[in-house]
Amino acid sequence: MEASFDKAALNYDETFTHSEIGKMQRNQVYKQLSKQLDSVKNIFEINCGTGQDALWLAKQNFNVIATDVSPKMIEVAKGKAASGNPNFVTTDIKNIATAFDGQKFDLVFSNFGGLNCLSKHEIEKFIWDVQNLLAENGKLVLVIMPKNTLWEQFYFLAKAQFSSIFRRKKELVFADVDGEKVPTYYYNPKDIVNLAVNDFTLVDQKPIGFFVPPSYLESFFKDKKGLLRFLNSLESGISNCSFLSKHADHYIITLQKR
Repeated sequence: MEASFDKAALNYDETFTHSEIGKMQRNQVYKQLSKQLDSVKNIFEINCGTGQDALWLAKQNFNVIATDVSPKMIEVAKGKAASGNPNFVTTDIKNIATAFDGQKFDLVFSNFGGLNCLSKHEIEKFIWDVQNLLAENGKLVLVIMPKNTLWEQFYFLAKAQFSSIFRRKKELVFADVDGEKVPTYYYNPKDIVNLAVNDFTLVDQKPIGFFVPPSYLESFFKDKKGLLRFLNSLESGISNCSFLSKHADHYIITLQKR
């Protein structure tokens, strides 16, 4: 897993962070995340990648510890930081309970499908670990890839790859990450709520990328920026339509510690 994302770190900002689609989807995430930041001081980010979100949060004067399993991702992130905040640390998500034992955070955040690398059993453990790291009434905000993404179904239909149209409904998929096959699991919002029901209550859920397409279509929309801007305006119009979450490219779900 570490090696897979080390390789991706070399081009991640170019292919996603600074892409038009990447910026549009990230802005939608920030719009929803901002609603959860009242009374928050200390934030713990998991799967931080090259640090774009951690830097955005730090600029708003939150104390941020940001982690990723990939040393190369962390290396790129540290190169962007001008000070000790954010504090970027190489840590496997499976080891956060011991690595940060005794620390408390007001909010734990994971963006753009980092949790999709975890099996159902591993997510259950992650949720248990997180509730021990969260302060009283702390929040867990996750951006996850669902099973029913319409864009992907249309994409494979257009390419006549019929066996892949509903691939996300499988228990396990090996997704291509810069030529590496990464075990990937897809979860609808209801799946996450059910896994967290003993420790968390649902606060909110919203679609991310229902109209705005997945980033792998960036090249297709390169010369169609007007259309992309139109899709982004439609995206803003349905930002409160929770029921569309399981059909979008991603969704953002907020849970609060009981």
